[in-house]
Amino acid sequence: MTAAQSRKVNEIHVVAPAAPGDGLDMRKRAAAAVAADHADAVDRDGRFPFEAFEAIRARALMGVMVPKDLGGEGASLREVADICYALGSACASTGMIYAMHQTKLACVIRHGRNAPWHENLLRQICDRQLLMASSTTEGQGGGNIRSSVAAVERLGSTISLDRAATVISYGEQADGVVTTARRAADALNSDQVLVVFLKENYSLEPIVGWNTLGMRGTCSAGFKLKARGEAEQILPEPYEKIHVQTMMPTAHIFWSSVWAGVAASAVERARLFLRNAARHSAGQLPPGAAHYTSAAMNLKTLRALISASIQRFEGADEATAASIPFQTSMNMLKVEASEKAVSIAHSALRACGLAGYRNDGDYSISRALRDALSSPIMINNDRILGNLTSSALLDETPLSLTD
Repeated sequence: MTAAQSRKVNEIHVVAPAAPGDGLDMRKRAAAAVAADHADAVDRDGRFPFEAFEAIRARALMGVMVPKDLGGEGASLREVADICYALGSACASTGMIYAMHQTKLACVIRHGRNAPWHENLLRQICDRQLLMASSTTEGQGGGNIRSSVAAVERLGSTISLDRAATVISYGEQADGVVTTARRAADALNSDQVLVVFLKENYSLEPIVGWNTLGMRGTCSAGFKLKARGEAEQILPEPYEKIHVQTMMPTAHIFWSSVWAGVAASAVERARLFLRNAARHSAGQLPPGAAHYTSAAMNLKTLRALISASIQRFEGADEATAASIPFQTSMNMLKVEASEKAVSIAHSALRACGLAGYRNDGDYSISRALRDALSSPIMINNDRILGNLTSSALLDETPLSLTD
């Protein structure tokens, strides 16, 4: 493919289509290479990874999961997760932004099918390579995405939503936002809908900044969201169903893939450090070398866990997806993947010693470790485990490996 550049014309991204000979894997690698080139600057300056997303758009990767009849490529969940992994290993912020965008896309694809407004949106995402932000965190509720304070107000066929969103990742850079809300002013906090607004539908007023230890380029600031649109922009199915069937499992698969990519980048740096150290000391390995083995083996375990979860998700029918065992396994994927990512990055740091502890140099693990540390608190693991405790008590402890 020629080095086509994405450009803006009246806020519309115009992107040359991928050449027939450029497969998904080649385009993924090319975009990841650009992301890696700018990852240090993105982290240092706490800025959006503009160059990476120009490369992603130029390679038509924003809408790959959209069905072919709506302009996409019909890529599988596994293929998208692999893109998340590659981008995460190059630049954690780029990978996480892409993962959140694809999670919202998965919800619209599955639950907006045969709804004209949402099918048109999917075509626009493919044609214009639009980036969709996520707004599920609100007010004092923090990471409890199954509860909304702000409600959709209706006046005839039009709707409005005023929402104090304590986090809208990459909100200022996105072309649209997908947000949860109460169905109506008299609805319970748990009676939610999912609404899509395009940039021309809303305004953002900053209320909380974003100066963090890691994942700095996600630009996850807080805003007052004031949106106006049409009722047809609400996804036709209730959010309760969307959350169970699509939002939670795909988010946890894509996020985990990013974190695994971050961990993989740390393991690779540790491997290169140890090989270099051995060459300069007649084959003698540094004292921390044993930590590399732990990091590498735990990375294999993490990759296998994600792969098994993807297979479980792809094989689940609607009844299975709603079952307690399935929901528990998908929630535990997030918990286990996030804890393992931190452990792997820490082991890689110990393998590299001072060279890994430094912020400069070819073997620095600093950025990977700081980015990985976000994972247990992104939808806090303690909240997830607390919510799962009651259901876990209903399952008897297996007495056999085959139970």
